[in-house]
Amino acid sequence: MTTTSAPPGSPSAPEPVPSGADPAQALARLAGTADRLAAAVDRVIQGKDETVRLAITVLFAEGHLLVEDVPGVGKTMLAKALARAVDGSVRRVQFTPDLLPSDVTGSSVWNQERGDFEFRPGAVFANVVIGDEINRASPKTQSALLECMEEGQVTVDGTTWPLERPFIVFATQNPVEMDGTYPLPEAQRDRFTARISMGYPSAEAELLMLSEHGAVEPLAGLRPVVHVDEVRELIRAVRSVHAAQALQQYVVDLVRSTREHPDLRLGASPRAALHLLRTARSRAALDGRDHVLPDDVQALAVPVVAHRLVLTADAQLSGRTGEDVVVDVLRRTPLPVPR
Repeated sequence: MTTTSAPPGSPSAPEPVPSGADPAQALARLAGTADRLAAAVDRVIQGKDETVRLAITVLFAEGHLLVEDVPGVGKTMLAKALARAVDGSVRRVQFTPDLLPSDVTGSSVWNQERGDFEFRPGAVFANVVIGDEINRASPKTQSALLECMEEGQVTVDGTTWPLERPFIVFATQNPVEMDGTYPLPEAQRDRFTARISMGYPSAEAELLMLSEHGAVEPLAGLRPVVHVDEVRELIRAVRSVHAAQALQQYVVDLVRSTREHPDLRLGASPRAALHLLRTARSRAALDGRDHVLPDDVQALAVPVVAHRLVLTADAQLSGRTGEDVVVDVLRRTPLPVPR
């Protein structure tokens, strides 16, 4: 297997951009940048401030987001609004049963003029990839995203192509309509940093939506508020946020507790612990702090951990959910003690 640069016709995979400011200066800018992003997206998605904030948290944690809810509540609109607010490359994939893995990753095509095969990049060669109704594609096509999401690269015909950084997948799915869908396997769900639900808007937000978007395309006036180069720099700054040893132990204790919970037949993976710490660092940075608090971990535990858990049959029959288990684990796990 060989590794090469980005394919012809695709966005070039950039080298890490030298930071023009030290991490402390970058963190000072991060809160303001996040506020501008939130304000831009809020003009499109009314009344969902916490959901928008969580999506931005995942963005700066360099994670992937699964938006799960009933039709018509703005799942795709949220992904498109956040993608447009970032001045980077964006690709949208409508997942359908006949979608092929090569449509996602790309394929080698015979070039008659050159007398050789050339790589045609697929939809994942972008900074932001919107996967609409991801559970409508076959498991084979869904698995095409596994290497992309975990390793930031695509391997086709023995050649590995790096993806442009940052690389973020915003996927949506409808958990109610099951006809013609394929549930996401555990390996796929585990690669999503967080899962969120939009929920119905309040009466006031729905009325505002009718008055502002009834005759105007919601995304028409949305302009980029941050360049992808700055996003790349701020992601590096988030990594510098301090997480004390006791707090890291707290994250490990939370995740390990799920593996011993009587309502679960599959607990959270080590990847879940890593994603929980990364998003906690991002949340702290968005709040203007250079250190992580237990509050950050507790606020993110449900969206980051719950979708990775597999309940026992008895727990499902009794109406328990992954969210219930995470709340139970949070209540039972002692808070970290400063040393």
